[in-house]
Amino acid sequence: MNPTRLFALTALLLIGGSATASSFVGTTDAIGNSLAGTAEASSDATSSLRDDKVVLAARDDAASFVASQGAIRGVRLEAALNHIRQHNPDLRADDLQLARAILSL
Repeated sequence: MNPTRLFALTALLLIGGSATASSFVGTTDAIGNSLAGTAEASSDATSSLRDDKVVLAARDDAASFVASQGAIRGVRLEAALNHIRQHNPDLRADDLQLARAILSL
């Protein structure tokens, strides 16, 4: 094989490998920051709800909601979200954040 072609192929492989590693690091950082934000936003709301029967009954629906990225909304999850928002009117978490918080109980 021509040394120039071999050098070009090696350079392409190195550049491609570093781009993949860079995008992986960026993705994991973004996911980590998102989870940290979710935990901070929902920790105050969930600390008083650990023993709440309405919220605990919604865990299966919350799991479906999170797994489907919000497409599946069960009746128990809707009741729990309404219940949480009634007891915490200043809460600034969206439905997906609250569903993740319910799963963490």
